[in-house]
Amino acid sequence: MMVDIKPNNMMNQTQQQNSSCFGDKELLSDCLTSQKMITGTYNNFANECACDNLRSEFLNILQQEHKMQADVFNELQKRGWYQVQQADMQQINQTKQKFMQQSQQ
Repeated sequence: MMVDIKPNNMMNQTQQQNSSCFGDKELLSDCLTSQKMITGTYNNFANECACDNLRSEFLNILQQEHKMQADVFNELQKRGWYQVQQADMQQINQTKQKFMQQSQQ
């Protein structure tokens, strides 16, 4: 039996293998990491923009990017792939006191 090995067949097999390496969890986690970097970059652009109209546009884009980031974060949490620890009231009060003291200095 002869196997037909053509560049296109090999390319399709490689693409199928690569796409099956990452599951939904890995893709969503990568997306969240990317969104964090994107929002940080747009935030810097908005902070350092000398043109009011351009700054306003960057802020609009930043808001949209934050919405996308929240959607991805919520999906990860919903699936149980991004666990956050709930802070107890004592931790919250300690943190509040710490920052209140720092702001008074």
